[in-house]
Amino acid sequence: MQAALNIIGEDLINVELQFRKDLESDVPLIRKVGEYVLSSGGKRVRPALLLLAARLCGYRGDQAVPLASVVEFIHTATLLHDDVVDSATLRRGLASANTLWGNEASVLVGDFLFSKSFSLMVGVGSLDILRVLSSATTVIAEGEVMQLLCTGEMNLLEERYVEVVRSKTAILMSAACEAGAILGNATPGQQKAMADFGMSLGIAFQLMDDTLDYIATEEDFGKSIGHDLEEGKITLPLIHTLRHCSADERSIIEAVVEKDEMTLEDFRQVSGLVLQYGGITYTVDAARRNIHECQTHLEQFENTPVRVALHELAEYVVTRNR
Repeated sequence: MQAALNIIGEDLINVELQFRKDLESDVPLIRKVGEYVLSSGGKRVRPALLLLAARLCGYRGDQAVPLASVVEFIHTATLLHDDVVDSATLRRGLASANTLWGNEASVLVGDFLFSKSFSLMVGVGSLDILRVLSSATTVIAEGEVMQLLCTGEMNLLEERYVEVVRSKTAILMSAACEAGAILGNATPGQQKAMADFGMSLGIAFQLMDDTLDYIATEEDFGKSIGHDLEEGKITLPLIHTLRHCSADERSIIEAVVEKDEMTLEDFRQVSGLVLQYGGITYTVDAARRNIHECQTHLEQFENTPVRVALHELAEYVVTRNR
């Protein structure tokens, strides 16, 4: 991400400052939980996408940083809610907020961040941006419910899974890119190109997360490996494996998915099958196809350092180890 940081590094620092300013509340726990999640790290990919999209479309005003902070607010709210739904204990290598303060506090602070996001969006003064980001939050909620319905579904189709990924993960990256383009008064065609860029990038981002859940170390990944499997989430590496394994092997996988608690041996058994049947390679190849697709959307723009930075940011998605 170095090329991007060279261009928007100072803006990203200001996004962090804006985030803390926007966390102001008469309820101390809101700031405490919000700042904990913020300070625990994170790649800030979504704010970076908005800032770079705005720059690519010629924007040089002062609304990009506050808007990038709004996007991070929305993302942080989804993390707080996700960790409660998933019973997660780790987030970015640290204890998750729900582990420290309980599920109730995590859900309620997430609610605060969502509601505060809308008041901050209104402050930007663009109905088009409000439409894009508010629509994205609705789709994210739908994606969460879709994922819940797909939990433990051994016959889950790849197309259905990608639909969940589009709604739950990729839509916010798409909205961040489109909002940046709107800030820059881009043409309708360019706005769509940026939205499509973010969507394909977001799909690739989640697919790589799917692989890391099987092959990363907890230290690198920043959260528990095998957690998706333990929660009964049938992600693309496993979908591919289930299409090719034997009936006996399928029964082994199904027994592990149905367990309330997964042992290390259980995980090794399933991850071994995923590797044996090429589930990781298949998923990485799918991620690379999405990266290639998203990079073609940049061809509508002049070949500037900002476009190069977005191109390299896309490449980072398929080479990261966390």
